[in-house]
Amino acid sequence: MDGYDGAAAQNTGAGLIPVTSDMFTPTGTLDTSKLPPATGPEPMDLAALVSGDIAWVLVATALVLLMTPGLAFFYGGMVRNKNVISTIMQSFITIGLISLLWVFLGYSLAFGDDINYSDNPPIVGPGGRRHGSIYGNPSTYYFFKDVGAAPNTGLAATIPNLLYALFQLMFAVITPALITGGFAERVNFPALALFVLLWHFVLYCPLAHSVWHFNGILKRFGTLDFAGGTVVHMSSGYAGLVGSWFLGQRREMLHTPANVPFTLLGTALLWFGWFGFNAGSALAANVVAVQAFCTTNTAAAAAMISWLLIDIALGFKPRATGACAGAVVGLVVITPAAGYVDVGAAIVMGIVGAAVCHSVARYMKQSKFDDTLDAFSCHGIGGTVGFLMTGLFASVKVLPASLGGYNGGFLGSGWLFWHHVVTVLIIVPIIIGLLYVCYKLTDMIISMRVDESSERLGLDVSQHGEKMCSPPLDDEEFLNRMSQSVNKSIRGGNSGGGGFNSGAAERGANAAHGNSPALTPSSLVSSGEGLQRVSVQGGGLSL
Repeated sequence: MDGYDGAAAQNTGAGLIPVTSDMFTPTGTLDTSKLPPATGPEPMDLAALVSGDIAWVLVATALVLLMTPGLAFFYGGMVRNKNVISTIMQSFITIGLISLLWVFLGYSLAFGDDINYSDNPPIVGPGGRRHGSIYGNPSTYYFFKDVGAAPNTGLAATIPNLLYALFQLMFAVITPALITGGFAERVNFPALALFVLLWHFVLYCPLAHSVWHFNGILKRFGTLDFAGGTVVHMSSGYAGLVGSWFLGQRREMLHTPANVPFTLLGTALLWFGWFGFNAGSALAANVVAVQAFCTTNTAAAAAMISWLLIDIALGFKPRATGACAGAVVGLVVITPAAGYVDVGAAIVMGIVGAAVCHSVARYMKQSKFDDTLDAFSCHGIGGTVGFLMTGLFASVKVLPASLGGYNGGFLGSGWLFWHHVVTVLIIVPIIIGLLYVCYKLTDMIISMRVDESSERLGLDVSQHGEKMCSPPLDDEEFLNRMSQSVNKSIRGGNSGGGGFNSGAAERGANAAHGNSPALTPSSLVSSGEGLQRVSVQGGGLSL
């Protein structure tokens, strides 16, 4: 372009600036001193950003996102075959739904400027303490306005505000997915989507602001929640409890898990992702992240082994589902404490958490609450126990006071533990009350529970029109078919083959010649042969 020095214009920050002949020197060069003053935005100061911290939190964000599919498999493997897809879908839908709600308004309500301190005079309480706020200002970041490369120094000083928003988004995504374990196998899918929308704005956003925003009311009260014992686990666990009560019991309570390997896979993904959940909450690649990583793994291991030992002590076999439940409980219990406690405390917290949650889970199975997949027992109780024990085990040797750490009750400071007790006593009734409102409003618009025929058919087909695979036979149906097929085969002169139990075949042959009674389901059960689910090739047995 004639007469335009792009470099000079760029240096002014003014974009394309028209020039006139009087701006040139006699030698024909542009005299930049004669350019008009810049009217564009000031260059952004990004000197505070730390590339290592950005890299770690990016990885942690992806790890936390992975936890939601992991949870989907964890839950999906434990329900009936006819409800696997619907249970997995109830977790997957939160990724899409919450991602949009978070951009639209959620991040602003959770982490926007504190309303009390932005435009209004601060509210001063006894002793000069400023009371914090419950909601962020909805106009601060709606549609991610002004959420970009510059850091919000009050939240995370060394990473872009956009990255912090994405990291927190993944917490908001998995929390409603956790709730679905409380009322699995009977919830109406459209109603669930509406409930999640209401719950997100009514409960999650104000709780996240209260606990994690630097001017949040619980933050200023002095509570410590490193990665979400209150915001994620208590809120979802108690939501599962209220939901199980509100929707009522399933029509068929007892069932066999459809796919235990799914649950094992889900547990592995959860455990792996939890390193991003807890260690990522340090918001930097530093020693606090390393400590949180270590305590997370240690508590999960301690709780898993403890859960299995409790099962064995009670006369049960060491079940894979028990190992999975114990590991998740350990991960839940350590979440609020991960960056505040040492490894010894993590072991104790894992053991105590497993014992308490195991007891509550056994009680819940005998109660009128149908907490299908132990959402309350593991997350509600686990989060509460972990949060209270944070008040006992927190140590300034792990996180110095200069970085926001405190000593807990076992280290001579009862102040922190007392504040955590008061926090639980205050927020649990509030959470339960708000949850009831959300469930009631949803049910007034769309019935929260499917009808009886849909429930008996299975939510995979009735809600989504899909099936995972042909359902396996339950024990009673299998034994009936096996006894009928064996007797029919023997009477027809076909002795069967292909590995079928020889004792059963012999009695079938005797029955065909009138020497002994025909095979029945009860005789198969008493001999244990009915549990050998084999496929007989070429012998005419079709089970």
